[in-house]
Amino acid sequence: MALSGMRGLSVFISDIRNCPNKEQERLRVDKELGNIRTRFKNEKGLSPYEKKKYVWKMLYIYMLGYDVDFGHMEAVSLISAPKYPEKQVGYIVTSCLLNENHDFLRLAINTVRNDIIGRNETFQCLALTMVGNIGGREFAESLAPDVQKLIISSSCRPLVRKKAALCLLRLYRKNPDVVNVDGWADRMAQLLDERDLGVLTSSMSLLVALVSNNHEAYWSCLPKCDVPQEYTYYGIPSPWLQVKTMRALQYFPTVEDPNTRRSLFEVLQRILMGTDVVKNVNKNNASHAVLFEALALVMHLDAEKEMMSQCIALLGKFIAVREPNIRYLGLENMTRMLMVTDVHDIIKRHQAQIITSLKDPDISIRRRALDLLYGMCDVSNAKDIVEELLQYLSTADFAMREELSLKAAILAEKFAPDLSWYVDVILQLIDKAGDFVSDDIWFRVVQFVTNNEDLQPYAAAKAREYLDKPAIHETMVKVSAYLLGEYSHLLARRPGCSPKEIFSIIHEKLPTVSMSTVAILLSTYAKILMHTQPADPELQNQIWAIFNKYESCIEVEIQQRAVEYFALSRKGAALMDILAEMPKFPERQSSLIKKAEDVEVDTAEQSAIKLRAQQQQTSTALVVADQSSANGTSPVNQLGLVKVPSMSSSVIYSSKWDFDQSRSSTSTSSPSPSPDLLGDLLGPLAIEGPPVAGESEQNVVSGLEGVAAVDAAAIVPVTVQTNAVEPIGNIAERFHALCLKDSGVLYEDPYVQIGIKAEWRGHHGRLVLFLGNKNTSPLFSVQALILPPSHLKMELSLVPETIPPRAQVQCPLEVMNLRPSRDVAVLDFSYKFNTNMVNVKLRLPAVLNKFLQPITVSAEEFFPQWRSLSGPPLKLQEVVRGVRPMPLLEMANLFNSCHLIVCPGLDPNPNNLVASTTFYSESTRAMLCLTRIETDPADRTQLRMTVASGDPTLTFELKEFIKEQLVSIPIAPRPPAPVPPTPSVAQPVPPAAPSNDPGAMLAGLL
Repeated sequence: MALSGMRGLSVFISDIRNCPNKEQERLRVDKELGNIRTRFKNEKGLSPYEKKKYVWKMLYIYMLGYDVDFGHMEAVSLISAPKYPEKQVGYIVTSCLLNENHDFLRLAINTVRNDIIGRNETFQCLALTMVGNIGGREFAESLAPDVQKLIISSSCRPLVRKKAALCLLRLYRKNPDVVNVDGWADRMAQLLDERDLGVLTSSMSLLVALVSNNHEAYWSCLPKCDVPQEYTYYGIPSPWLQVKTMRALQYFPTVEDPNTRRSLFEVLQRILMGTDVVKNVNKNNASHAVLFEALALVMHLDAEKEMMSQCIALLGKFIAVREPNIRYLGLENMTRMLMVTDVHDIIKRHQAQIITSLKDPDISIRRRALDLLYGMCDVSNAKDIVEELLQYLSTADFAMREELSLKAAILAEKFAPDLSWYVDVILQLIDKAGDFVSDDIWFRVVQFVTNNEDLQPYAAAKAREYLDKPAIHETMVKVSAYLLGEYSHLLARRPGCSPKEIFSIIHEKLPTVSMSTVAILLSTYAKILMHTQPADPELQNQIWAIFNKYESCIEVEIQQRAVEYFALSRKGAALMDILAEMPKFPERQSSLIKKAEDVEVDTAEQSAIKLRAQQQQTSTALVVADQSSANGTSPVNQLGLVKVPSMSSSVIYSSKWDFDQSRSSTSTSSPSPSPDLLGDLLGPLAIEGPPVAGESEQNVVSGLEGVAAVDAAAIVPVTVQTNAVEPIGNIAERFHALCLKDSGVLYEDPYVQIGIKAEWRGHHGRLVLFLGNKNTSPLFSVQALILPPSHLKMELSLVPETIPPRAQVQCPLEVMNLRPSRDVAVLDFSYKFNTNMVNVKLRLPAVLNKFLQPITVSAEEFFPQWRSLSGPPLKLQEVVRGVRPMPLLEMANLFNSCHLIVCPGLDPNPNNLVASTTFYSESTRAMLCLTRIETDPADRTQLRMTVASGDPTLTFELKEFIKEQLVSIPIAPRPPAPVPPTPSVAQPVPPAAPSNDPGAMLAGLL
């Protein structure tokens, strides 16, 4: 853009560049937007030059990320300007600001058509470029015939015809049913006779799109697919035209004529033999573009094995070169070669080099290497490949660990030489990448163990070994508890495997897990009692005490389990029949393999279609009515003993482990899943009435004992203007529970229930608020306002003023963390039911630990970082007194549950802990945080804490956050009566009061 001569625009851009921070930039932009609005209101006084200048400014502001929807009309109006400078601005800015569905585009269709059919070539090019960029359906219906006439017009210059061909290509790709291309075979054949390289290349692009939908109509174009030799690029004749020509040939059936095949393979052979890596990057790009398209054509033509071997050998050379782009293309094309039969053994020769690519600095190359290893794996090399993947898992990027875990699990299942090896692999996966291992993986290993009696003692013994580790992931606790609950009696004669010892090692994990895992642990305790007949009085009393404790739990499902297990456990020997072992699972396709197949068939085009469908939805708030009450369905409490995230909520009660989704579907004929997410998300705490199957609880965060004790003044007690409406349950306890996990109930009273489901990625978060009307009358005057702290940017979708009877509203809430802080956002929620006006202010669980991502660092990584952060304010140290006395193992579990991963072996003193994590915010991006805790075994009530990071504010906030977890801090009292300290949700023993006597510390600490 030639912006010289527009002094006002140049000054504005200079002012923006000189802004010292984002706030100053926002103020300058707001000032300029106000000026533009004022000048646009007085449009009659604007000269064409001024209007053009303000529209340019508007585009620049839009490029900075600000909304400028008020100026769309002015940009569109410039399209009809008679002079080129104004018309150019109108076309460019309209192309950038408006999408294909914008109403203002209809106002410009006639002007655009007049420019296309006019005689001014410059205006024609501007119009064709804008239509090609936007490509809407209305443009296609109105302008496609005129564009087609331009392509075949003999009076137009090649420049216009080239742009017309590209414009038609765009319209055809977006709306193939609107663009009329019947009888275009002859036209395309004529276009392929063009000698102008620009027109020929554009026409070939159009041909590729046409034959991809219907190759039968374009057989006459096949002989015309030739490449002119007049133009060369670094000695290569028309390389980009060669690429398009070979791509078009791949849409036609395999050539059967021997002479044609022979001549075609001669050309391909010359390409394969004549391509090598040279120092000139531009020549490499051109020659390799031709080469890789030739490889695709070789596969399409089903060449002989000798040529396939030659192709693979060439690719093997490419994946070993230094240039990352060539390595990437070599791996990608070798992966495509896997689709050809009888070449797998040839590809296996390059297995060592492919494994080396897993450690490449470029993540895209690592992904392609993973895909290739996954595709080339079979019985002969499965063990080596899976072991390499497990070894790589410890150092892999977080972005790859989920995919890596899934593929390693699938390969272990498909090609396991024996089932004990499969169990070892899955348990190692969970141990090394617990956060990235989906529940389907441990469900599958349980199915294998259940169906193979010879495997059960081995699996139980391995689970027992992992429980001895000082810090294990919650998923490992789940699978170990399940296996030991079912099969620990098979290990009774082994040392350390008595029922009392099994119970003790499992019970140590209880304070660190979420409520969904507590449910599995309660079932494990009941199973241990079942296998301990005649009963051990001491063990029985311990387990009964746990059941008694959870009989008053706020989670209804946990409460029901505790009550029923306590009652069942008093039946003595009859318990053996009630809690018998799980029967074998029916044979079925692996859910993991099915998931991988679903991912593979979900093409980019299908994903784009889904995205467009989502964008066309006008409202982001979804109201789902409860139809069961309307059709007279009687409410039934359908509660499974073990609620697994992927289970349907229609599982009926069973005395055994309700585990597998498919198994549960055979035991009852449940209705098809409905959109009622609240019913399954919140389980027994959902809206009264029959539970409805829906999305299951996902991504449960590990338990966070002693969650951040944020200022309780952020919660305002429920205030009622007419009648007093008391909340159900403790609001503070619900908030603290949601700081431990990502879904649950935030608030409930006799009329309404508010649930939350959240997902966190880096410094972004997405929460869905479920507003449920529990009654048969509507709720009126519903309002939900977010009062965010300054460090959070939060956007809540529109909340309807009325919630229908027995319905729920789903309101997405987008969260962005701008900088480190422990302040908490507040939801101001109010509604009217009959004569009751209810208003409540609730803290939202968007707390500091939600933006922490644990990361394990080695000694080589830790000490240079630790030494580089030399003192305040980046490294802060404090002696903390009044610490809750806890063993070092419990403190390590506490840190892990806070997303601060403990790194063993870094501190030579066994009484010290070293932990690391990564904090995400817009200001800090991904910031490494390091922590060292020095304890005194003689006095567990005090310690010395050192926290370091690259940001002073983050260091201070994280230090205070960790301090809150270690010290017993009661919740601040609120009028009219003081509130007692909030008990930790999963803590079996209340925290000790702060010690007033600091005691004696180690000399090294002070």
